[in-house]
Amino acid sequence: MNETNLTTKFKTEPNIGDRILAGIVDYVIIFAFFFYFGYSFGEPNGEGGFSLNGLPALIPMLFWGIMTIGFEQWFGATLGNLLVGLKPVSIRKSSDDTTFSGTDEKLTFGQSFKRHLLDPIDMFFFGLIGFITIKNTDKNQRLGDIWGNTIVVKKSELKKME
Repeated sequence: MNETNLTTKFKTEPNIGDRILAGIVDYVIIFAFFFYFGYSFGEPNGEGGFSLNGLPALIPMLFWGIMTIGFEQWFGATLGNLLVGLKPVSIRKSSDDTTFSGTDEKLTFGQSFKRHLLDPIDMFFFGLIGFITIKNTDKNQRLGDIWGNTIVVKKSELKKME
């Protein structure tokens, strides 16, 4: 798939600062919950930490899913993206592969899942992978956006399109 000759009706900007801030907000909340839950309900292990076993070990993963995928399904963006005014939108390729049209439709569950499943890779080494892919793709996409067929735009850009 060659995206270099494709056009979109949405103006895409890297929005690096806003995207970093949004990611920090989201993952500070997620990791704070992980640590609180592990400390409160985990069993001390021999390494000075706490371990969760069985069903309680699934609760932090469920919380991650709610804070990322769930928020995008229910509110159109994660809490961090809502706070900084960003919104992920679906992109669709035309049948002749010449245009990319952004749509302000709600992301599918699969798109949200794909976007966030790659968060650890995009955030690897303090976000270096995400930064490099955002700066070097035509639509300013990180790996999760590429796999999920999404772009991230300012909400103000969506309002201009109406």
